[in-house]
Parts: sequence; structure tokens; C-alpha cells
Amino acid sequence: MTRMWPTTSRSLSALAVLTGATLVLTACGSAETGPEETSETGGEAVTIESALGTATIEEPPERVVTLGMGSTGTAIALGVTPVGMEEYPWGSDETGYMPWIHEAVTAAGDELPEQFTGGTELDIEAVLELDPDVILAPWSGITQEQYDLLSDIAPTVAYPDKPWSTDWEEQITTIGQALGKPEEAEQAIADIEEQLATVAEENPEFADTSFVYAYTEGPGTLGVFMPDEQRVAMLRKMGLQLDPMVEDLPESDGSDWSLIGLENADQLADADLMFTFYMDEQTRKEVESQPLYASIPAVERGSLVTSEDAPFVTASSMINPLTVPWSIDRYVPLIEEAIGKLDD
Repeated sequence: MTRMWPTTSRSLSALAVLTGATLVLTACGSAETGPEETSETGGEAVTIESALGTATIEEPPERVVTLGMGSTGTAIALGVTPVGMEEYPWGSDETGYMPWIHEAVTAAGDELPEQFTGGTELDIEAVLELDPDVILAPWSGITQEQYDLLSDIAPTVAYPDKPWSTDWEEQITTIGQALGKPEEAEQAIADIEEQLATVAEENPEFADTSFVYAYTEGPGTLGVFMPDEQRVAMLRKMGLQLDPMVEDLPESDGSDWSLIGLENADQLADADLMFTFYMDEQTRKEVESQPLYASIPAVERGSLVTSEDAPFVTASSMINPLTVPWSIDRYVPLIEEAIGKLDD
């Protein structure tokens, strides 16, 4: 997995007894939402299909639990503060929460969500104790085993196709459907588009600047995020031009990145800017000390846009109503500084 958030492992088998027998659901290749009659209320239920199964939500949920990334911020922006969320220590600040989450919940006067261990160590017992009405995980890496356990607790909304590859618009739309707030979700998407378009209008030089967004998994490796990956999508909507060569790269494991290998570092030669991130200072030193990596023109001339601030790296890696305004204020100065290196 090549996200910027680390994962660890723990067997889920000991917790299986908490949820009883697992209902086996037919996997679907795309996400669809739509109403169906519910005999209990006479109103409309919402059915959301995913790659791991089908969630039927009988009425707008009040107790929401979120997994993966982005769902917490979107739910809060749509007016529903989750009762629980997957923790993310690396992207959090001194409050113990990702700052945009803490700021929004505090401003709303709501109680901060309870945090629990996620990823491959997903704490099923903690989710069970939160007594959720719905579990939102449309941009996550939950497994079929985890999904089956979670679905015995509450309707669970997973990703429509492959883990960690849901488009940001689809994520917001899906969450809006699950929360019974489709119009609010549509408005949230429009607001994000407007904010990012404003950056492009205010920085016309971005339109003349090409970029790639690279990543490494340690020394000897090199990968590139694909055009619709959320990090890249944010920059494109801010007016920057993705290097055309990215369009021709093969996706790795059917996901939103292409692991090209450090031996192909010359493929990044034409990009004006290179964006990347490092998990820590030691990794940065190891990666940038490699001759092939250091010879990438953007690295060599200093037109490298990077940060070791974990909250910023996290926020700029996903598009949702809370992260976009938080990222823009911090991103634009970094990009302007890198563009200035092109004239040095």
C-alpha cells in the first residue's frame, strides 16, 4: 500500500464471536445508490452497493462511525458529527485529532468523535460499543472479512471498486446518500470546485507549470500518482498541468499509482515541479542521497514541493469540504516558491 498513513496487523479472528454469523453478500463492481420502500416506516430506505456488499439504510442515521480517510470531514461538513472515527496519530496535532476535524467539531459545539484503532488492526469491539446506525468506509482499505464483521453491527458503506481508489466526488456523493443529505453533498462538491478554481484564477502562472506527484517506499523505489488520484486531482484543479507522460503509465495493482522503479527516474525529467512527501527526516535523507533520485531535474534545481508537516501532508492528500480550504492556505506559498526556482 502506498498511502502516506502507516498500517499494522492483528488477527480479527478473536473478535468474530462479537458479531455472530456473517451474512455473505455478493460483491458488486460499482457503487449505486437508490431508494426502496421500507415496510416499517412507509418511507424510503437508501441502498448503496459496493465492491464488498450492499448496505441498506432505513432512515437518516444519527450515530455514524467512519473508517479510512475523508469520511469524517465530509460527514461533519454535511452536519453529522460522527460518534466514532478511525484514529490517525501521524496526521494529528497536539489535540490528538487532525486539526481540521478538531476545529470544525469545536466550532459546531459538538462532542469530539471517539477514536479507535483502524487499518489492519481494526478494533471491531470498539466499533460495536459505539452502537452505530451506519459505518462509512467509501475511501478505505477494509477487507472482505472486516466488512462482513462490520455489516453485522450496522449497514456498512465500502468502496465501489478497489481499495483506496474512490474519486473524491463519488465519496462525497455516497456519504450524502448514506446520511440522507444528497443536496448538501452536491453543494459541498460545488463549493470545493469553486475554491480550487479561485486558486487557478488568482495564480495564472500555474497554467504554464507542469508537475508530477511522486512517492517512494524507501531507497531504490519510485512511483507516480495517477491523474485522478486525490493528491493529483487537487493540484490539477488548482491550475497546474500534469506531465502528459503520466497518462501513459500502467497502474500498479489496479490502483491510483504506478510503481515505475528508481531506474526509470529519467521519465520525470520534463516536469517543472515534483511533488512528494516523506514519512520522516531519516527517510528523506536516504531517498535524496540516491544519485538517480537527486538527478531528477526538479530535485536538482530545487523545484521540489514537499513538506514534513504530517497534518499538512495528510490534508493535501485528500479532497473533502474540510481539507481543501485548510490545504489551500498552506499549499499556494510552497508552490509559488518552487516555481520561483525555475527562473534561478
